[in-house]
Amino acid sequence: MKIVATTISPQNRNSVFISLLLIFIFCFSPLPAKSIHPITDVQVRNNKLQCYTDIDSGLWGSQCKTSMIARENCALRCLSPSCYELIYESDPLEEGEKDFIRSQEYKYCMHKLSLGESLEGVKGAFGH
Repeated sequence: MKIVATTISPQNRNSVFISLLLIFIFCFSPLPAKSIHPITDVQVRNNKLQCYTDIDSGLWGSQCKTSMIARENCALRCLSPSCYELIYESDPLEEGEKDFIRSQEYKYCMHKLSLGESLEGVKGAFGH
């Protein structure tokens, strides 16, 4: 049996590194998968509390601390950027506004998102 030793040139070393990196990314990256368990109210509440903490610490910028409604809009964006964009981005909450229909749409959006389902039909699903 004959053993052959070879050296890897710097160019080949980079190619090998890039190949291994790509293999790692494609094989071990989490893929969005459908879940059989929708997000719970407790998870939503805990995630929103974390969003408030991040906002209060300044991670979301000073614009999120200008008023209670600005803080709430930022918390909704933090909680689910996709659902915020779909439901509130074109018409953010305003001072004193109680929008129960959009609130239900937002919750429904988060529910569908947590199951990996399409968000088609969420906006307007509650008679908006």
